[in-house]
Amino acid sequence: MAPGRTQRAAEVARKTKETEISVAVEIDGSGRFDISTGVGFFDHMLEQLSRHSLIDMTVKAKGDLHIDDHHTVEDTGIAIGQAISRALGERRGIARYASLDLAMDETLTRAAIDVSGRPFLVWNVVFSAPKIGTFDTELVREFFQALAQNAGITLHVTNHYGANNHHIAETCFKAVARVLRAALEPDPRQADAVPSTKGTLNG
Repeated sequence: MAPGRTQRAAEVARKTKETEISVAVEIDGSGRFDISTGVGFFDHMLEQLSRHSLIDMTVKAKGDLHIDDHHTVEDTGIAIGQAISRALGERRGIARYASLDLAMDETLTRAAIDVSGRPFLVWNVVFSAPKIGTFDTELVREFFQALAQNAGITLHVTNHYGANNHHIAETCFKAVARVLRAALEPDPRQADAVPSTKGTLNG
């Protein structure tokens, strides 16, 4: 955590008839994670999100996996988004914007973010198969939709090219992680100011 900065951390507990989820995040962390959702591939992706954003993240989820992974993935995105939003508070002193092209082997994916308080997702990612192992590829978008909506961020993700669906999914998580890291960093020229002419980034 930067000297003089108030700890940016939050916890969220979410329980429905479909899922029971607890999330803790620390924005100014080192990328430590403790993640267990019951969905192996999703755990791997969330580990990438934590490690490359440097947001310390604890995620424990129990869901109706006997039906499918959808509720667990979507509700985890909701809880992580809510935790990030709470941890940011008024969003004072942040860089706010960031964009990045991220390469992984044959795959290139771009992410751009505005930590605006106005949720929006633009998703230009196409998978060539409906599953990665047993994981439904359509759930990658569902996760980021839930994350953006509940974190109050505008997020654009575009896969330029790629042949391996695992790589495409992983570059989405890593690219979003890196732009989160950059956009949430303290801006030394803004100190404690809200980076908006409106004076608020809460919608």
